[in-house]
Amino acid sequence: MQSSFWKAGHPPTLFASFLYFDVSFMVWVLLGPLGVQISQTLSLSAAEKGLMVATPVLAGALLRVVMGLMVDRLGPKLTGVIGQILVIAALGVAWLIQLSALWQVMLLALFLGVAGASFAVALPLASRWYPPEHQGTALGIAGAGNSGTVFAALFAPSLAAWYGWNSVFGLALIPLGIAFIAFIIMAKDSPDAPPPKSLKEYLAVLKAGDAWWFMFFYSVTFGGFVGLASSLTIYFNDVYGLGAVEAGYFTAACVFLGSVMRPVGGYLADRIGGIRSLSIMYAIAAFFLIIVSFGLPNAWLALIVFGCAMQALGMGNGAVFQLVPQRFRREIGVMTGLVGMSGGIGGFYLASSLGLSKQWFGDYQAGFLVFAMLAIIAFLGLTGVKKRWRTTWGAAHMTAAKV
Repeated sequence: MQSSFWKAGHPPTLFASFLYFDVSFMVWVLLGPLGVQISQTLSLSAAEKGLMVATPVLAGALLRVVMGLMVDRLGPKLTGVIGQILVIAALGVAWLIQLSALWQVMLLALFLGVAGASFAVALPLASRWYPPEHQGTALGIAGAGNSGTVFAALFAPSLAAWYGWNSVFGLALIPLGIAFIAFIIMAKDSPDAPPPKSLKEYLAVLKAGDAWWFMFFYSVTFGGFVGLASSLTIYFNDVYGLGAVEAGYFTAACVFLGSVMRPVGGYLADRIGGIRSLSIMYAIAAFFLIIVSFGLPNAWLALIVFGCAMQALGMGNGAVFQLVPQRFRREIGVMTGLVGMSGGIGGFYLASSLGLSKQWFGDYQAGFLVFAMLAIIAFLGLTGVKKRWRTTWGAAHMTAAKV
């Protein structure tokens, strides 16, 4: 990595953004890795399981807009502090009262959405410290906090087997508390923050067609990533008969591959351009999702195919956020919220559609095929706008970054 990158910004804030994002994502998808054990205790149907793991994703998607607005009004650090306090309080209450009904789990799921909305805080907090030529790398590092989903899949099922799934909510308070203290000490708002805008000015960004394109593109890349992260433990358990703990390990491997590739995707986008790298990732993701939709003979082969799809989606996440700050640098707070919201909605759609596909048709093929088609549509859409982007806001005389 170029030495100029470390001199250009504020590394303590970048690390704080990553850590906050990491533990927040860990608890955001917590119901997914615990899904097998929770569904056995509460006797949930396939559709109920899909809805349970998808609800935090949808709540996080919608709250990202709220958090994005708060970032521009209150600053990313204060907004992050407020969000962390809400999540810690919700998990603490859930642990103390011991959840015993689906409606209680769903209520917790809504509060876990606040953790998912951390995306709209961590990325602007990091982004505002770095110049255009380093946006992909900076946001790739901060965005690598989605690796928190790995820890959820890796440890939550085992902890639930040892202590009960309700106890996992209390144990999650330990890393959340450590990250909260580190965030307060290390994070610092950039002096280059844009002035707060009126609500009318916030909504004005939706008049730009490019905003809608970015929202759609991220709904596929991040939606695919978080939708699979939330669903694969249940998938491996249902399709291949793996136990909850073993299914969690398989899910963790897939999610790890996708997470580590996000900063790689951002770095690659800085080097060859976000449009080119994103186009490649859509094609790869669609290819592997189509393969997995037809069913694979064993869990290990499925692990390989899902891993390849997750790597493409993870790199795509980094590539999208190499492009967004080039087009909407002054509106990065609200755009992060809107684009992040769309990513969450994509994840909600995928997770819930897989559950419905299983309940209605007896397998998961329809859910995977439809999402693969969305990736193909995104590829075609990117092909259609790339010339205009490269000759307007992405032209060499407009930005130092490669678009």
